[in-house]
Amino acid sequence: MGCNAVCQRVFRLGNMARHDAVTGVKMAQRLLALFLTLVLGFGPAAAEPVLRIGTTPVFLDDQIGFLQAWARYLEQRLGQPVRFVQRASYREIVQALKDGGVDFAWICGYPFVREEKRLHLVAVPVYQGEPLYRSYLIVPREDEATRGLADLKGRIFAFSDPLSNSGWLYPQSRLKELGTDARHFFRRSFFTWSHRKVVEAVASGFADAGAVDGYVYDTLARLHPELAQRTRVVDRSPPFGFPPVVAGPHTAPVDRLRLRSVLLTMADDAEGRRLLAHLNLDGFAAGDPRLFEGIRRARRMVEGP
Repeated sequence: MGCNAVCQRVFRLGNMARHDAVTGVKMAQRLLALFLTLVLGFGPAAAEPVLRIGTTPVFLDDQIGFLQAWARYLEQRLGQPVRFVQRASYREIVQALKDGGVDFAWICGYPFVREEKRLHLVAVPVYQGEPLYRSYLIVPREDEATRGLADLKGRIFAFSDPLSNSGWLYPQSRLKELGTDARHFFRRSFFTWSHRKVVEAVASGFADAGAVDGYVYDTLARLHPELAQRTRVVDRSPPFGFPPVVAGPHTAPVDRLRLRSVLLTMADDAEGRRLLAHLNLDGFAAGDPRLFEGIRRARRMVEGP
């Protein structure tokens, strides 16, 4: 064998030896990393889980844009990703809370009292200085005769959601006091699945009357006076606990406390106040389950003990 052939063979053998050594080192490094991760708990930190907050349609003109801005605000203060999950009804949001599809949700007081053994009260919005709101009975502006619910027998009525206190439960309790119910009292009734759509249905004459969240109505009157001015408020309910922010049964207590702390301090900084102004709210309070006693009474009246 010539000198060149021998040299080439030695060179190849040297490369193979170096390759095997490098491969062995890399393999050892991988095994060590696996050992440290599985046995000792070392290794790269896991990404923070996404905090999911459920909502239903409200009156906001740019709801998607606003919720994105609110999510960014919460992310900065919680130190983890936040995503708002929108559903068409309270039933869907409550089911997602119970199933773990969302961690928190802004819901009505009625589904809260129905599920309060499983849901946790996190915070209650403060509106006009109090954590309270009312149900409004509205009719078209040109209807000057109607003075209350009793005047609407045989008419067409718009409810918002079957799990809404202001948009269904409270009017049902008033009908109970009159010795009747919606099926026998109204000629026809229907759900719009949004408080704003109740106002639109009454303003357009599609419904002769409707029950709506007073906070939503007042805010629409400020943002869209041309819509609200086509209706007239004929009755207002007693005050009820404002629709709360709640946590599902799977959330950790520490996560509930963290979100509560951020919501309760929103009014303390400029960006938080800007977001609250968009919602037409003063801020958030810790709240008390006793705020919802009026809703519990209405529920017992309609559903029974």
